[in-house]
Amino acid sequence: MTGSASASPAVAAPTRRDWLGLATLAAGLGMIVLDGTIVGVALPDIVRDLHLTLSDAQWVGSLYAAILAALLLSAGRIADRFGRKRLFLAGIVVFVAGSMWAGAADASSGLIAARAVQALGASLILPTTLSSVNATFRGRYRAAAFGVWGAVISGAAAIGPLAGGALTQWASWPWIFFVNLPVGAIVFVAALFTVRETRDRQAAASAGGPDIVGALLSAVGFAALVFVVIEGPDLGWWAPAEDFQIFGLVWPHTAPISLIPVLAVIAVAGIAGFVAWEWRRARAGRGVLLQLSLFRLPTFAWGNVTAGTVAVGEFAIVFVLPLFLVNALGLDVFGAGLVLAGMAVGAFASGAFARHLAGWLGAPGVVILGLAMEVLGVVAVALTVRPDASAWVIAAPLVVYGLGLGLASAQLTGTVLRDVPTAMSGQGSATQSTFRQVGSALGTALSGAALSVALAVTLPAATRAAHLTGPNVDRLVDATRSSAGATIAQLRAQHSDALVAALSSGFADATRISLLVAAGFLLLGFVGALRVRAVATREPMPQPAPAARRRARVER
Repeated sequence: MTGSASASPAVAAPTRRDWLGLATLAAGLGMIVLDGTIVGVALPDIVRDLHLTLSDAQWVGSLYAAILAALLLSAGRIADRFGRKRLFLAGIVVFVAGSMWAGAADASSGLIAARAVQALGASLILPTTLSSVNATFRGRYRAAAFGVWGAVISGAAAIGPLAGGALTQWASWPWIFFVNLPVGAIVFVAALFTVRETRDRQAAASAGGPDIVGALLSAVGFAALVFVVIEGPDLGWWAPAEDFQIFGLVWPHTAPISLIPVLAVIAVAGIAGFVAWEWRRARAGRGVLLQLSLFRLPTFAWGNVTAGTVAVGEFAIVFVLPLFLVNALGLDVFGAGLVLAGMAVGAFASGAFARHLAGWLGAPGVVILGLAMEVLGVVAVALTVRPDASAWVIAAPLVVYGLGLGLASAQLTGTVLRDVPTAMSGQGSATQSTFRQVGSALGTALSGAALSVALAVTLPAATRAAHLTGPNVDRLVDATRSSAGATIAQLRAQHSDALVAALSSGFADATRISLLVAAGFLLLGFVGALRVRAVATREPMPQPAPAARRRARVER
């Protein structure tokens, strides 16, 4: 009460510069969010041109989100200490440099490394946009500013496939990266004149210095987890299936155990060690990357579970569907982008009235409605996936999914942060963004793993059902699985109709399985949203007091 009373006289209308700064920050945010989904529809062309394997294709999508997740919390704290505008500008430079490298890449290794550089730049941009908005806007203006921020997140993610399809079809796939050069330059120059420099004086003076150990533990844990999910189907979940080489070191196929369970243990140890380290550091009153006491707030805890699982489902769809639409269904990349644009149509339509609907159902109720529509939409898409399906038949349920996505995304951020104290809103926002990015990385990894495992079963079954057998057919089945379906497109050009039909049928079956896995994660998110609504009706809400208060006293 005191804080609100004292703050009210200082709440003034934002200046013209502030609103222009918001537009600049939104443009920078949109650029990096768009890059998370724009790659999906171009993947079939990238796979063909650079001869990527399925696991390479997964890394192109997952590595971006995984590095972003691992660095978000650290970057947010660095921005608080040294200046958010400064980090935002640095992030633009790094992101544009990574985009130039990615567009010029002529091999899988170069493209994957360039995506890592892009993710480094994005990790500097994302938290600085949110914290800058939080520091600049107050009172009722803050709600409007956060509304713009949330709309850019969901809108850019939804429109990415269409933009990727258009650029790939009318230019070439490198332009999905090169387009960031002029956009980044405009945003950089605009930010120099419109974005105000802000920093958190308490963060700059916080005890214990930067949390380097926490950053390393989280990075190791997340990286090992994503590696396990992506490479498990190829390297073997327990017994080695093939040699693995990196930096001149070899894990041989003759080893008694695969590398995968070893890295699984490292992933668990890294994440558990990160949690234990953050807890110990907070109890000592030192600055932390992750304020674990926030998870005592039920809305925050369950809301983050919901945010993470929803991101898994969303990015699983964006990864798997373009491969099916282009390789198995035979659409060009722009046609695939048009199909996936159904999500954008639904998301923009529902996002416009989500706030009004929240006045009737409440924010948690809107999230539940949105997730129910997402689950129904994905299940409907899975049921329509066939090698002879009409593209518009697939696009129709994607509109339903997009409607749900717009409703859930528009209200989820505010719901998660509902009970977070204002003084801890920066950490709360960064934590939620981290959960989303972890979900994004796992969405691409898990859907790719599900697709790979399913293809190992459905492709041989489809060729046997078509009475196509022999060593040559087996070789093409293996090539189709490892190339994420690119072999089907090559055979279509050679007019191998019977074999194309069989492989397309098997790919459709595997795509259906992968989409149902995505629906399962969305269903988990739906359950989480039910829990959020249940705990949101309980008053009073518990406050994350002990560790947070001790740290606040130390910082003062």
